[in-house]
Amino acid sequence: MAVADVPVDLGRDDAREAAVRELRDPAYVSDDPSLVQRAFNWVLDRLDELFAGVGGMNGITATTIVVAVVVLIVIVIRLRAGRTSRALRSGGGVFGSTVLTAAQHRAAAEKAAAAGDLAEAIRERFRAVVRELEQRGVLDARAGRTVDEVALEAGQALPALADDLRGAAVQFDDVWYGGRTATAEGYRLLVSVDGRVRG
Repeated sequence: MAVADVPVDLGRDDAREAAVRELRDPAYVSDDPSLVQRAFNWVLDRLDELFAGVGGMNGITATTIVVAVVVLIVIVIRLRAGRTSRALRSGGGVFGSTVLTAAQHRAAAEKAAAAGDLAEAIRERFRAVVRELEQRGVLDARAGRTVDEVALEAGQALPALADDLRGAAVQFDDVWYGGRTATAEGYRLLVSVDGRVRG
């Protein structure tokens, strides 16, 4: 194309098309790896260093290190999966979507305890405590409140019960988020705290 053939005034669309054609030229394509490729290469380099270091050790030591790393990875995955399933099971907050009175939560707790479902009994008894505190005006009715917030806010309003409320929150957390097995003793603790809140 001769210089005389180049238009002096290019429209916006013509200029964009010319720029796209020019930038498709292989001279502009970089040989640098992408960010994903660089991250992948970095991980591979770290693994090479790990296995090079393991190669200089005796067989038992190398095997022990590799097994320890695998066990650690499995533990981390199981802990994360367990937390996620417990959070889904519990709905994230203290209450589910159904609104019940404190008495109804107590009845549900007793029914669950009689059926041997102590985890559900603990959850329902804690809900009874929270609903009782709301019905008495100690706490405002608020969706999404966590057990720790319940213990903190109610403990500030009722300092004589602060330790009891904190213990109840810990019991709830241990069972529903910590993966601990619910016990009859833990349920009795919640029943005791509920009685003190009602008194």
